[in-house]
Amino acid sequence: MSQIKKPHQLISGEKDVTSFVLRAMANTDDPRLQAIVTSLVTHLHQFVMETRPTEQEFEFGLRWLAALGQHTNESNNEVVLAADVLGISTLVDLINNDGLQGETMSALLGPFYRGDAPICAAGDCIARAGTPGPRIYFSGRVTGVDGAPIAQASLDVWQASPVGLYENQDASQPDLNLRGKFTTDREGRFAFTSVRPAGYPVPTNGPVGDLLRAQNRAPMRPAHIHFIVSAPGHKTLITQVFFDHAEALEQDVVFGAKQPLVGGFVEHRSADPAYPGAEPPFFSATYDFKLVPGTPCFPVPPITGKTR
Repeated sequence: MSQIKKPHQLISGEKDVTSFVLRAMANTDDPRLQAIVTSLVTHLHQFVMETRPTEQEFEFGLRWLAALGQHTNESNNEVVLAADVLGISTLVDLINNDGLQGETMSALLGPFYRGDAPICAAGDCIARAGTPGPRIYFSGRVTGVDGAPIAQASLDVWQASPVGLYENQDASQPDLNLRGKFTTDREGRFAFTSVRPAGYPVPTNGPVGDLLRAQNRAPMRPAHIHFIVSAPGHKTLITQVFFDHAEALEQDVVFGAKQPLVGGFVEHRSADPAYPGAEPPFFSATYDFKLVPGTPCFPVPPITGKTR
């Protein structure tokens, strides 16, 4: 009669778990995957050992993580939002884009990029269907870090409305409102017209909102315009240009506001011959983008459509 072979060693206490898990993953073929997951497991286990959650707290945490996926759909990306408000998105951004080569500082993509903005001509207005609000006349150049103009660079632009809503959140706005793609001329110049965006609260009707309320944090973002600037032979720049008061910038809920990205928006209270036909009050802004050499790479849009 055969006997069941006794195992050489089994887990006997909490201090054994990490080494058992790491040993189980040791044969991973992809070295980068092995390095990432090894570090992840090591730090997660250390976190659990340090905080020592109760079983009820552990269950609550798992439900919160599951709710991130349940609240992610074609018009809302709760997973990206969670990474943003925990500062992870900005940290990853700064690890990969330090701004030390003379290029324009980057900023996080955010959860509202769609990626299918209408193609526009220079000077076109992205505020469609009579979107109300003070007009902004925005212009600038795209150059290399050496100042040489980059012709045929692409600028993908999107923003919130003057009431703080992206068009996918707002049934009163036409599809793809306040979004547009522009191309620089041979001098690297671009121009477009829009309306002044407002600061706004990030969505708070999901698990991220529950977390912010538990932390007594304001959910606000300062007013800004998003840009993805790209050109052949250059690294794609994902950034934002901000204009708001100091307190709003300092209290950005996703930690995205950076001093070099605060734009010089000028208010015009009377007619200005430099802007023929512009009805006061209106705003003007000039901002130049500098790209470093590299391979263009484009983000996967976090959302695809409007809120139903």
